[in-house]
Amino acid sequence: MNYSRRQFLGALGTSTAVMAGLTQSVSAQETPVVRMGNNYFDPVGLHVEPGTTVRFEIAAGAHSATAYENRIPANATAFDSGVISSGGFEHTFEEPGTYDYYCIPHKSVGMVGRIVVGSPGGPAEERPIPDGNVPESDTIVEQGAIAYGSNTGGAGNSGGGRRGPGMGSGPGMMNDRNGGLPFVGGILGMLGLAGGLLYWVLGRGDVPSRSDNSALEILERRYDRGEIDEAEFQRRREQLETIGENESQ
Repeated sequence: MNYSRRQFLGALGTSTAVMAGLTQSVSAQETPVVRMGNNYFDPVGLHVEPGTTVRFEIAAGAHSATAYENRIPANATAFDSGVISSGGFEHTFEEPGTYDYYCIPHKSVGMVGRIVVGSPGGPAEERPIPDGNVPESDTIVEQGAIAYGSNTGGAGNSGGGRRGPGMGSGPGMMNDRNGGLPFVGGILGMLGLAGGLLYWVLGRGDVPSRSDNSALEILERRYDRGEIDEAEFQRRREQLETIGENESQ
């Protein structure tokens, strides 16, 4: 297998640039987007200011974004997209407080989410969510957005019920509202870099490199959240695919 120093450094540079982009604040987006995929909302926890319009957008399957009527602020309007399989749904959050919501077809498997508007408050803070898990409100406010698959002090049901899909036992990668690189994400990135360096030095063809795959996943996440446009997404994806093809030769 032919694998040059230039190709490796090119892949490394692309991965580093993509990871650096994850530190952008959700507040910098005009309309924050929550993706609805296979039994998940992403981000699962989101902090916005009063008056912010949030878009719930289909990534895969058919889902709804439906507020628990008894888990939103007293003066707030309950929202319900109904079950949709394409496009999206928008709701403007006016009243400060904590909003818990769920997917009608997938509530039983823990597809739930939480949005904190301004500061935490309301019925959602008084008792655990009845389905799945959501992050603690204070953590959501601190981080700005908590990615699906992360667990930073989940507020699940107190009876030890099922965990939401992908909710792990430790912190994962997430957006940092204050612009700092997440600690755990940084460690994982360093481990990926070390693995890539070892692979390049040894020149082994039977050990697949994960750096391009990781970079592609991060690139797709940035595109889904509207942080890069279509043209930039396609350009970077083609670059990563070209590197992957050279590795396989």
